[in-house]
Amino acid sequence: MYSSISTNKRNTVLIFASFIAIIGGIGLIFSQIYSDHAVFWTTLIVAFIYAGVEYFFSSKIAIKMSGAQEVTRPQAPELYAAVESISITAGIPMPKVYIINDPAPNAFAAGTKPDNALVCATTGLLDIMNKEELEGVVAHEISHIKNYDIRVSMAAFALTAAIGFLADTIWRVYFWSDNDDRSPIAMLIGIVIAVIAPILALITQLAISRQREYLADASAVMLTRYPQGLISALEKLKTTTTPMRKQSSSMANLYFTNPLKKGFMNKLFSTHPPLEERIAKLSENSSKF
Repeated sequence: MYSSISTNKRNTVLIFASFIAIIGGIGLIFSQIYSDHAVFWTTLIVAFIYAGVEYFFSSKIAIKMSGAQEVTRPQAPELYAAVESISITAGIPMPKVYIINDPAPNAFAAGTKPDNALVCATTGLLDIMNKEELEGVVAHEISHIKNYDIRVSMAAFALTAAIGFLADTIWRVYFWSDNDDRSPIAMLIGIVIAVIAPILALITQLAISRQREYLADASAVMLTRYPQGLISALEKLKTTTTPMRKQSSSMANLYFTNPLKKGFMNKLFSTHPPLEERIAKLSENSSKF
């Protein structure tokens, strides 16, 4: 567990260092094309500030993007009790509890450390899960918190949002600038960056997300000591085809299961391993927990 925590902290630094290097490189290219060093510094500073804001306010941004609402024990007694008991077992401060009014069964954890974390579940999840299944899902999310997976997730979330912002800015500058001001080289590079940047962001999410889901499943079972609860929850979700109402690819890696519409491309580039594989791994190793 401790090696996982140190790895996640190191990965967070690497993600931001890579982001600054990439954005700085893009700014340097354009500063050379336009022979203006101010372009480099402006690009770097704006991107750095944007990513920093996205990271440190990532929980609030995730809440707003998902439409989640904080709840108390009387409002959601089953979810509140599960979060409370599992966080005590995990030895972390109790996260804040949120609910999304959405029929699609799902959940996510957010925050940069256990002290400011939150656990959120949809009404759809609460409707179909029994006590043991809900505890399995909550334990999975709290494992992300305890292992500092959420810090990496928030960094990836900030990176994806910032890259999306950069790509959008490039397109806007291209389409709204005067024809006489457009450099053919800059135009070509800008288009390439605008197309490739979101793909690179997705690849980054894929690289850090899938293995962490397997580890969180295993950690969840260690917390509940009841693998069948999580297995049963995954089995139920396997038969569900309802996508989230509010969908965001930048938030996809935060959720318990892929929140996007089912389809070949979304399945191919999913930030989560297939539910069948997660169930198989838990079933194969259930006797070891």
